[in-house]
Amino acid sequence: MSSGYGVRRILGDLPPLGGRIKALPEDFVVEELPAYEPCGLGGFLYLWVQKRDFPAERLAREVGHRLGIRPQDVGIAGLKDRRAVSRQWISVPDSCSDRLTDFDDESLKILAVNRHGNKLRAGHTRGNRFQIRIRDLPGESVGELQRRTESLRAKGMPNAFGPQRFGHGGETARLGWALVRGERPRLNPWLKKLACSAVQSDLFNSWLDRRIADGLERRALEGDVLAHSPRGGMFVCSDPASDQPRLDRLEVVPAGPMFGQKMLPASSSALERERELLLARDLDAGWLPEGSLFAGTRRRALVPVPDLAMSHDQEGVTLGFSLPSGSYATVLLAELLGIDSKTSGGEILDEDGE
Repeated sequence: MSSGYGVRRILGDLPPLGGRIKALPEDFVVEELPAYEPCGLGGFLYLWVQKRDFPAERLAREVGHRLGIRPQDVGIAGLKDRRAVSRQWISVPDSCSDRLTDFDDESLKILAVNRHGNKLRAGHTRGNRFQIRIRDLPGESVGELQRRTESLRAKGMPNAFGPQRFGHGGETARLGWALVRGERPRLNPWLKKLACSAVQSDLFNSWLDRRIADGLERRALEGDVLAHSPRGGMFVCSDPASDQPRLDRLEVVPAGPMFGQKMLPASSSALERERELLLARDLDAGWLPEGSLFAGTRRRALVPVPDLAMSHDQEGVTLGFSLPSGSYATVLLAELLGIDSKTSGGEILDEDGE
């Protein structure tokens, strides 16, 4: 069964459990985990805002309109899902302090005000905390969901890119592959960057799918690039036997290729697997287009989810968990519910991580 993003599920090809997600915005609650707390001093107001069923792309424009400032003067760390209740910090200039009264409607309200010395910028976040309610889950599926939750908590979540990374119907990825083939679709710089990222993400998902298929998602190979988890530096594995115990504890995880000029190279058997991946796409060693759009990096194959938990009441089943920036709640839901991630609740737009 397709996951919707080209990576087989780490829990296996399990049957769908049923249920409904996002019947109401309140069924999908997202709370940003800031990279730092405002210190209480400085020339920027930090507003802890709550949005309900509010499009992420309108946030800066709407706040700017209400405060009489330019949208670019509104600092936002990460974009959140529309059909949800989401809470996050935004920053505005200190000069707005006497104009904060127009934020008490249901769609957008200020919950707290603080100060800090710098503008909030994209990426100033550790991730997000989710509370997701699943309604109308058949009674016989509740116990199975609990078993899957415990299994995924032990194994870690595959850090795949969700289908939203590739554009509607995969169009952004198709544009990116056209660039790789030497075609020159007319793209603005922003879309060209997205298209190149979609190519990197497509190749990463293929690499991750093959690791899972071969039972190697939690095995250290000679020459693997391993990354400390959930954050920290990376290193090349020269002694799999000595690194394997740390991987068993998810203290380190394999880091897959986001191909580009600055990517830390693998070696030995791990490098051979990456070469085979490129050959399967008819890409040779010189396939990367020149320029900075394919800078390259590494992405962790697995994301620990130690706080993944499930509760059950008369309203349905609720899943609670935290994910780092750049990881997709839709992927986790697809794993647990056995459904195509394209139908598992819409877009998680916060991609400012790795």
